[in-house]
Amino acid sequence: MTILLVIFTIILDNMNIFPNLAFDKVKMTGMNNAIIELRDVSLNYGDRNLLHKVDLKIFPRELVYLIGSVGSGKTSLLKTLYAELKPQNGTVRVSEFNVDNLKRRQIPYLRRKLGIVFQDFQLLIDRTVHDNLKFVLDATGWKNEEEKKQRIKEVLQKVDLPDKEFKFPHELSGGEQQRIVIARALLNKPEIILADEPTGNLDPDNSYKVMQILSEIASSNGTCVLIATHQYDLIERYPGRVIKIENRKLVAAQEFVHKGEFF
Repeated sequence: MTILLVIFTIILDNMNIFPNLAFDKVKMTGMNNAIIELRDVSLNYGDRNLLHKVDLKIFPRELVYLIGSVGSGKTSLLKTLYAELKPQNGTVRVSEFNVDNLKRRQIPYLRRKLGIVFQDFQLLIDRTVHDNLKFVLDATGWKNEEEKKQRIKEVLQKVDLPDKEFKFPHELSGGEQQRIVIARALLNKPEIILADEPTGNLDPDNSYKVMQILSEIASSNGTCVLIATHQYDLIERYPGRVIKIENRKLVAAQEFVHKGEFF
């Protein structure tokens, strides 16, 4: 499935097509205050074992970096958190949802808790910024037109692009497009932001602007922000907890960053 199809799946999954669905059985409340928790999780991609019996807890307001060599499983781990991939073993809890046994029809309820930022912007090129954002609000059940207009203005202000509302994607720089993607991720006030190489296609100045926004989201909104990246200079500039995928395990990795030994 292409990244674009994943985005459309996530957006359309959020449509309220199962309003009476009872999903209490997939909730896991009262365990602790971690917003993401992995217990004894093993994860494969094809015939490759990427993670083997790993544990992890991430808490609200945390800025967490996920690092590791190419192919180590960073993207696959993020996909597991938004229920695009299933683990082979173990328990994956995201917010109050037990993701490892989530049924397809229950995934929209999980994804309403998430904002997802991709490296490739995947904006709708034939629509203005306003219409890109309105598309998401329409798809996720917003009905009041004035409330939609207000929310669009709020998220554009958050990413410091209030004057770009009626621009088309091709009229924006790469950095501006990525900030619009962050605005899109913020529309439904998510508990968790998952960002997969959000600065991978940007120059240093725009990378810093994007990271400043993500860092502020974690500190001011109470939102958990998990970023897969290979750019350790950003981690030094915007400190957070660092987790490295190494030998199919998750290890605390601040020491790699401080030494400049990223891989």
